[in-house]
Amino acid sequence: MEICEAMIDICAALYNVPSKEMRQTGRCEADVARVRQIAMYVTHVSLGVSMHEVGRGFVRDRTTVRHACHLIEDMREDEDFDRAIATTEKVALAAFRGRLEV
Repeated sequence: MEICEAMIDICAALYNVPSKEMRQTGRCEADVARVRQIAMYVTHVSLGVSMHEVGRGFVRDRTTVRHACHLIEDMREDEDFDRAIATTEKVALAAFRGRLEV
């Protein structure tokens, strides 16, 4: 899915992790996994892509996407983390402006 591929690249650039590692299907370092979770969260919550489609785009199960969304939502209670996610959401929305199905 094109949106998921683009979100991987956007989040890799924003958080300075290799996009190649974010695309790996197995386990990876915690910081890479966290950035992937952020990318899945923003793709679902801010861009409105279904959990099923996010899972397909990130080569993960829908339940993994649900776990990532709950985890990131809970972590947003931290103000610094929340600001980072808000910035990621703004970048994503700007990148996809006019190309999202609503």
